[in-house]
Amino acid sequence: MPISLSKLVDKIKPSFTLQMTARAAALREKGVDVINFGVGEPDFNTPPHIIEAGQNAIKDGYTKYTPGSGMLELKEAIQTKINNMTGILYETNQIIVSSGGKQSLSVACQALFEDGDKVIVFSPYWVSFPEFVRLSGAEPLLIETLPKQQFEPDFDDLHKKIDSSIKGVIINSPSNPTGGVWSDEAITKILEISKANNWIVISDETYEELVYDREFTAIDNLNEVDAELLTIRSMSKTYAMTGWRIGYATADPTIVKAMSKIQGQTTSCPNAIGQKASVAALLGDQGPILDMKKKFKERRQVMFDALNSLDGVYCDMPGGAFYMFPDFSSYLNKETKDGKILRDTFDLSDYILNTANVVTVAGDGFGAKGYLRLSFATSSEIIKNGIKRIEKSLKELK
Repeated sequence: MPISLSKLVDKIKPSFTLQMTARAAALREKGVDVINFGVGEPDFNTPPHIIEAGQNAIKDGYTKYTPGSGMLELKEAIQTKINNMTGILYETNQIIVSSGGKQSLSVACQALFEDGDKVIVFSPYWVSFPEFVRLSGAEPLLIETLPKQQFEPDFDDLHKKIDSSIKGVIINSPSNPTGGVWSDEAITKILEISKANNWIVISDETYEELVYDREFTAIDNLNEVDAELLTIRSMSKTYAMTGWRIGYATADPTIVKAMSKIQGQTTSCPNAIGQKASVAALLGDQGPILDMKKKFKERRQVMFDALNSLDGVYCDMPGGAFYMFPDFSSYLNKETKDGKILRDTFDLSDYILNTANVVTVAGDGFGAKGYLRLSFATSSEIIKNGIKRIEKSLKELK
């Protein structure tokens, strides 16, 4: 008897970024010297004082369930962190801790949206944004951005597509995949439009600490119109804690209560050990984070110079995160040695992996034809070597 799956399975797309990571791992297991520019996490280990806090949590017996929305000690640490950054003091009933920022976003969409709703997603987008919206029953409404302006919103396109079925908007600055950092003016404009149309603004600020050319401005400090706001933050990128799976969100208590209700029925509570380690991360020595940021900034320059030395490739300097998003469109529709035509960036990314043993991520998967995403979360030496390999492969195209 054939297995019958729900329509939801067909409705959402698999994570192709994770697929590329799996392909790289499989090649490495075969002994292939693979350079991975597809990685979406810091290459540094979690700082020692955070690891020690996790070890102590195990020794001290913090291995049981915690409150479903997170332990009070961590919520108070989050209060302190956000207050130090923004001057705003959130109450603990405005904070929910989740198993990573990804869960916070997914649960937020389930709590806020339903069938018949539309949610604005700016393209290029992180691969999970449209899928979180679809999982809630709503539909993503894609809005174009301006590549020459850090991929800020194209407000002309936005105004053309506004209708009464829109219930919210998701923004992400600094951005995955582009690394773009939006101006305060652009974010303020989104807040003003959202307030006028009664939309909720979900701001994914996962990369808040990785802004290189100016101070980061939290959306909380730009919300003078008092638009409905839900902000997502994470321990993963800032503290090199991707595997600890701790993220958190701030919002109106009614929204946090609804999210807690859903989360309690799915994962019971976030990882207790990760929560204790996160307290140490937020309240402890921030020196290692500043060191990581300094190294990322150096690598950013190395990759920027290397990419822009390639014939037919153009890349703007991203303001944040650890991604470059160069335009490789001049290599589309070219022919490989074995006669294959590179129709899109999935083809191009596969070609580079097969001929150069370098992992990149196809821009088509982020809603951006002609682009590739490359991560500079690796050493400068590896960056230079990887770009040289790509250059050699590109020169072999007809």
